[in-house]
Parts: sequence; C-alpha cells; structure tokens
Amino acid sequence: MRKVLPVLTLVLFAIALFLPLSEPQPVSGQAATEALTTDNDAKTDDLFNGFGAKGTPIDECVNEPVAPTARGNGRFEDNKFIFSERETIEDGLGPTYNDVGCVECHQSVDVGAFGQQMEFRAGHLVNGLFVDAPGGQLIHARATDSDIVEHISTAETVKAFRVTLSTLGDGFVECLANATLQNNVAAQPAAQRGTLTSVPVTEANNTLRIGRFGWKAQHASLVSFSGDAYLNEMGITNPFDGSGGTQENPASTAEGVINVTFPSPFDPVPDPEDDGDDVLAFADFMAATRAPGRQNPIPAAAVRGDSLFNAVGCNVCHTRTFTTAAPGTLINGGAFAVPAALGNKIIHPFSDFALHNIGTGDGIVQNAGQGSANQIRTPPLWGIRGRNRLMHEGLNVTIFDSVQLHAGQATTARNNFNALTNAQRNDLIAFVLSL
Repeated sequence: MRKVLPVLTLVLFAIALFLPLSEPQPVSGQAATEALTTDNDAKTDDLFNGFGAKGTPIDECVNEPVAPTARGNGRFEDNKFIFSERETIEDGLGPTYNDVGCVECHQSVDVGAFGQQMEFRAGHLVNGLFVDAPGGQLIHARATDSDIVEHISTAETVKAFRVTLSTLGDGFVECLANATLQNNVAAQPAAQRGTLTSVPVTEANNTLRIGRFGWKAQHASLVSFSGDAYLNEMGITNPFDGSGGTQENPASTAEGVINVTFPSPFDPVPDPEDDGDDVLAFADFMAATRAPGRQNPIPAAAVRGDSLFNAVGCNVCHTRTFTTAAPGTLINGGAFAVPAALGNKIIHPFSDFALHNIGTGDGIVQNAGQGSANQIRTPPLWGIRGRNRLMHEGLNVTIFDSVQLHAGQATTARNNFNALTNAQRNDLIAFVLSL
C-alpha cells in the first residue's frame, strides 16, 4: 500500500497539470480594458472589434462571400455582406415574414444598428392570463401570397408594436457572465430591482442561460437570437430556429390558421431552408462589431448632465458599466468560449438587461411567464443619439416625453427628473443624447 500511494500521488499530480490545458480556461490576472467603440458614422470604417479575421469587402463579381462553419472561423467582411443580403423566395423567404434581410431593419446609422421598422404581436386574455393569437403571437407584416397575409380578429385584445433594436456591441453583451448580471440586479434597491430571465440556448441543447437580447430578454446567445430572427422575421427555417428547422410559422388569416410549411402550395423550398451557416454569419457579424461610442466632442451641456443621470436614479436600471468575462470562459451552455477580443472588456451599455415594470409594458408574454406580461427589458442607451423613435413602440420622439411615460418601478426617477430646474433637465437630456 505504501508503494501504491506515491504512484497514485504522481498520477493525480500529472492529471492536475494536464487538465488546465485540455479545455478553455479563463485567463487569470489579465487587467480589464475599455472595449473598442465605433463613432456611429457610416462613412467611417470602424465597426470591426477584432473578433476573428476582418477580410476585405466583398465584390460578388470577383468572389462570393464565405459563411463560417463554426463560430469565429469566418471573416467579418463576408459576414457583414451576408447580414446585408436580401433574401428571395428561392432562398426560402416567407411564406410569412417581416422583411427581406437583416440590414433592412438594422441599418441606422450603420450596418447592424437601429431601424424604425416595427414588429407586431397580439393575443388575448383568458381568466386574466395572456394567450397567443391563433397561429402565434407574432403577426407578420408581409407574405409571398395575398391568400396568407395575416390578419387578427377583434378577439385579440392585447396588441403591441415593438421597434427594432440595435445589435452593435452585442458580442460584448453576450460575453457578460450570468453572475455579473445577477450581482448587479441584487445590488439594486428592492423597489427598482429587475427580473432576470433564464432562457434556452438552442445551440447547447436548450441549456438555460440568463436572457439579455430582445425587448423581453428572450435570448441569451447571438446564435439563438439569429436563428429565431431568420425564421420569425424572414421566414427561413434553420437548425437554430427553436424547432430544428422543420416548421414554418402558420399563417393567421381571416379564414383561419393555415399551415404553410413545405410541401404546402405556399412554400416551394424544403426545410431546413438554411443549413445554419447564414445564422453563424449573422451571429459572428454582430459579435465582431464595436460598442457604440460617445459623441465626440462631448457637448458642455452633456458634461453638466452626466452627474444628474445618477442623481435622479436613471443609473439604477440603466447600468453604466459592466466588465465581460475573461477570455477562455465557457458561456452559452459551453457552446462558446469568450475570445480575447471580447473578454475582460469594460463596456458602457446603460442597461441592466433585466425586465422591469415601468408602466409601459405591452401585455405580451414570451419566455418569462405570466408575471412578465407588463415588464420590458431595460433598453441599452448606448448609441441612442442615432435614433429618434423611442420606447418599445417607437411612438415617442423626445427624451422628455419618454421620461414622462416612466411609472411603476421608475416613478421615483421620473419624479426626481421633474424636480430638476429646466436648465438641469436640458443638461440631462443632452447627456442622454451624447451616448
């Protein structure tokens, strides 16, 4: 036995030495640095943050774009081109859809940013609980055949529009650890504390992770978000769309719900209509974009308004600063390792990525249960100077009016804002519009 123990000790020591090399591990001791930012000017070539290779702009007359086969092994310019392509019926567009390409909705002021386009959702209440409209809560704006253009009846009493969000800098958001978001929410005052949601990561066999993307924080990874959008916004089935690429959204028509999945008369393309490569291209394009930067130079009024943002309590939900997980950290249920370009980066999204009830909720329930019906994810304010359609429905056009809509958990912040002098309010608005 005394001979066996030293041998066993040596074996265990050797295993301990090998394990750190056998799978990605966080880099210890690496100091956090500020994330690269874009100047939010489409005339400037400054979107790429260093994740993967940049490549050269695509000229289809010379070379076709090449999609990645795994996360990070493609080229930014190829992925950007694919993100900007217009889909056709031959590609699988529709039969019901909202637009023909990612960039159609995400373009202002640069590829991947905001848009004024709106998504429409509807349902009704049964014993006080939200129920999707027949055929699903997402009511598409377009179709490839007039017989399947979607319509709702007066029975659907819960109706909501949602305006397009920016995706710039979302790679850094994806690389925020669950614990980072949890600790931030735990530190919020009880009356303003946000609700974090656990949602499935499709590329990791639906392993749960804290949601952070979308108006209801309904996605936790960029692949899941992209696969969902490819189906729900463009009608293109794919392995990451939540149903394995086998099922189109049914069409809710005046005559009833119609199955439009191939081989129906409305869908000539077999499923899945995308093998997943385009989804990876979308995800990696977004992951490789820089975070929205501040106005430069920052106006004097915005400098004066900076401290007021905290003083009135805006920062409680619109969290200024986070640091992403260390390079090598496994996230998304183990499906993705944080790359060096995105790891240990300091970002300023001005969001806690949590759900709150601020009196503007849309009544729609997605991943977070019935209690989330009137909650909305805190929208990141970075880059907000590049849009003029505000709040989730995009129906407000001034920061002042948007603040006045804040109620519920945001009542204190709104009242504090209104208690400022007129000059102070203008300075605070100037600060927000410098983000």
